[in-house]
Amino acid sequence: MKTLQNLIGGVWEDSRGGAFHEVVDPATEEVAARCPSGSPEDVRLAVDAAVAAQPAWAALPVAERVARLTRWADAVAEHASELAEIECREMGKPVALGTGFIGGAAQLLKAAAAEALDYPFEETVAAPDGSSTTILRKPLGAAAVIVPWNFPVPMTLGAIGPLLAAGDTVVLKPSERSPMSAVRLLELADLPPGVVNLVHGDSRAGVPLVADERIGLVHFTGSVEAGRQVGRESGALLHRSILELGGKDPVVVDAGVDPAATAAAVAFGAFANSGQICTSMERIYVHQDVAEEFIDALVDVAGTYTLGDGRDATTVLGPLVDQRQRAIVERHVADAVQRGATVRAGGKVPEGTGFFYPATVLTDVDDSMLVMTEETFGPLAPVVVVPSFEEGLAKAAKTRFGLAATVYTNDPEHMAAAHRIPAGVVWVNQWQGGGPERLYEPAGDSGMGATGSRAAYDAATRPVSIHTAPATGA
Repeated sequence: MKTLQNLIGGVWEDSRGGAFHEVVDPATEEVAARCPSGSPEDVRLAVDAAVAAQPAWAALPVAERVARLTRWADAVAEHASELAEIECREMGKPVALGTGFIGGAAQLLKAAAAEALDYPFEETVAAPDGSSTTILRKPLGAAAVIVPWNFPVPMTLGAIGPLLAAGDTVVLKPSERSPMSAVRLLELADLPPGVVNLVHGDSRAGVPLVADERIGLVHFTGSVEAGRQVGRESGALLHRSILELGGKDPVVVDAGVDPAATAAAVAFGAFANSGQICTSMERIYVHQDVAEEFIDALVDVAGTYTLGDGRDATTVLGPLVDQRQRAIVERHVADAVQRGATVRAGGKVPEGTGFFYPATVLTDVDDSMLVMTEETFGPLAPVVVVPSFEEGLAKAAKTRFGLAATVYTNDPEHMAAAHRIPAGVVWVNQWQGGGPERLYEPAGDSGMGATGSRAAYDAATRPVSIHTAPATGA
């Protein structure tokens, strides 16, 4: 059993803390690794290294930083299946699914880094009186990146790329539930010592990292409760934070769409990665004109999501990350059934080893149930039949969350109305659509701080204006 190490100043070393926990393979329930639980001393040393490395890293030409990140992206793409196998061992994602997401993340890292070549790190505006104002976008210094367990490699690359390209250095803290892939990811990075540092642990590492006064920005992805704590700590220090938190993403299915094709798309949005995606489709509002055909098709598709170990190529649905997460799914389904919901597919824990839960379709659902109000993070598709597109849109908008939403419609007016859902990203007719130019900011309890495309560079830098008047002469 491997004991994981921290990466501090380019050196892999043991944690200074004395506590450890086991990382369990959710498909086999076997111990996959031994992970440090974290300590303030680990964090202090990692931040020391990041602060020390930052001036030299920022002094490199932008093109050199971009070249380094591009080489890292190429290495990640080359080792995508290997990294996906590690993710599978630590959190259960099927290897085929993980390989695709990691390969896509590598390409997005290259695209995000390349944006630095055109970003206005320095621009000068001349005035008629001969004076000028130069605006410099300076890196913030050392940043903390805290990533979740469900997409450890893609989420790390997405957060870290613009920070590094802008001249910041990073202390990375992966989730204690999926820390193994971060180790291999950083082994593939050809970066100067201290530019990216890795500390393992739970809140024993996360709390002192966020509270370190030398951290200029915290990029946190995780639960609403933890995000509020990060926001409070960063605010007290007058430091920036980018918070991508929970979601309860809706999908509105309009009359006139192809029920079977739309049901297949919604099934993927609800069940992919066993529903363990921040932007999973967790509330489904279907127009009554297509509801019967849509639900029947959704039930049929759910039956094709075969459970199994993600290393098996025939597996479509892997396990949930652990027993704690499966218990949340069970509680939400039990609450819905108790309140009158009908289980049309799945809904029962299978026998045997592993933290599996089947693709589940619920009907006769109402907005009082936990499956419609609280983030489930499991393979559930709760369906509400609505009499009109307008009502579906209104119900989709009625939530404290605002991460993303999806609308399926053939009506141009309804396409135009989709933006009325208060979310950071709204997809029309294609879940997870869009390219590297996308930028967004979550609404409501789903977080704060714009990111993506140039917004990520705005967040990673601080503008400084230098006004120069003409010389007065002797």
